[in-house]
Order: sequence, then C-alpha cells, then structure tokens
Amino acid sequence: MDMKTVYVCNDNITGIFSGIYDAWRAGKTEADCEIAIRGMLDFQLFCDYVEVEESERKAMAVSALIRKHLGERAYGEIYHAVMSEDKGKGDAVLGTMLAARELADSTKIMDHLGHPKVEKVFELARNVFGEAHSYKGFLRFRELKNHVLYAEIAPKNQILTCLAPHFADRLPVENWMIHDRTHKMFAVHEAGKKWVIVWGDKFDDEKLKEVSEREEEYARLWAGFCQTIAIESRINPKCQRNNLPYRFRGDMVEFTMKADRMN
Repeated sequence: MDMKTVYVCNDNITGIFSGIYDAWRAGKTEADCEIAIRGMLDFQLFCDYVEVEESERKAMAVSALIRKHLGERAYGEIYHAVMSEDKGKGDAVLGTMLAARELADSTKIMDHLGHPKVEKVFELARNVFGEAHSYKGFLRFRELKNHVLYAEIAPKNQILTCLAPHFADRLPVENWMIHDRTHKMFAVHEAGKKWVIVWGDKFDDEKLKEVSEREEEYARLWAGFCQTIAIESRINPKCQRNNLPYRFRGDMVEFTMKADRMN
C-alpha cells in the first residue's frame, strides 16, 4: 500500500503555495497527498510527512498557474481562503486545484460546489471576506504623539492584506500602522509609499499607548457624541449585537471611552 504524502508548511500564502507546488510537481492525486499547516497537525498512521521548503519562486509559480488556468475569480476565492484560520485550508485549496484539472473548462471550478474541497474554499473565502468587510467599518485609528495613525485589531483570520489596500487608498498621505494582535503582524504604510506587512518586529508597546493631546480631545468628543445621540427609549441591545458584535468593540473608542468613564 502506497503511503499518503503530507506536505507540512508554514501558515502563510508563501508556505501554503510552496506546499501546493511540491505536490503538483510530484504528480500527486487528491487521494495520495495532503497539505498540513505546521503547528496544526493531526498526525495519522501510514503517512509520509514532508517538510516544505518555502520560496517566493514556488509561490509565484502557483499564483501564475491559478490565474492562467482557473481564472481571476478562482484566484480571488483561493487567496481569501488561504487567509482563513481553518487548519484544513491548504488541503482544500490543493483539492480544488486538482479537481479543476479534471474539468474541460477549469475556469468553471468555483461553480462545482458539489465537490467538498471546492465548497470549503468557497465557504472559507466568504468568511474571510466578511470579516475584512466588517473591519473596514469597525477599525479605529488613534493618532500617536509622533503623529502616526495606529490601530489595533484581533481578527480570527489573517485579513491585513485585505485591509491595507483599502486604507492605503483612503489615507495615501498619512503614516499609519494596523496591528493584528492575533497573528502578531503589522500593516505599515509610510506617507506616499506602498504598504508592507511586517512579522515579528519588536515595537515599543509603551510608545504605542502614547496618544497625542488632539487625539484625546477628539476621542472624548466622539464618545460624547455617540452617547448624546442615543434615544434611551429606543435602545435595542439585540439589534446592536447583530450590527456590531461584541468581539469588534474592544478597540473602538466609542466603547473604550465609555468604559473608562464608568470606572
């Protein structure tokens, strides 16, 4: 009996696409290979575990392959799926690509939702897109003493590459940073330049808490405005939770300032 090959890769698009590259080059089928994320392994018997050597060259080759043979729509779905927190995302993407290889028109792959791997990619992408869309409205910047705009978020999925283009388009002449506490990542934008993603760099946490006097004043005004416009008799907590779930509120000045006043 041939052993299934499990390609173990890092939890980022370069790592996952590198694993897919290795599986694709080896001519594997869906039944005899799998992509697993390092740190999220469910070890199985009778499997050959292979550590993936990730590289930009491999990732770019897979990106070009998807765009050429599956199309831009499928690439968008796959890209968002790879940003998911789901540990099975890499295997779902690989299964989708292998399934597309069997179609006469591989650009129609995302219409084949009866295939479990395609369905999973679709669902993961929708979840990531939905969370990113929510943060585009709920994210709040604070002006630090050094005049850098700084925001903190704690998303479930790796959505910084979805948020950064949005805010770079709207704040092109500002220096800003978005800190993803969950994944220990930063999106950093220098005024007039392109944004970048930074991992593992050490930032002075105390400096990130020092806001400008103007920021403190505007924060008080905004929190006061939100409280003033509320009509006591029409407050509907259930409707509020549907439109603004609790998990988004921790970094929003409307709620943090209110909590500070109550303490």
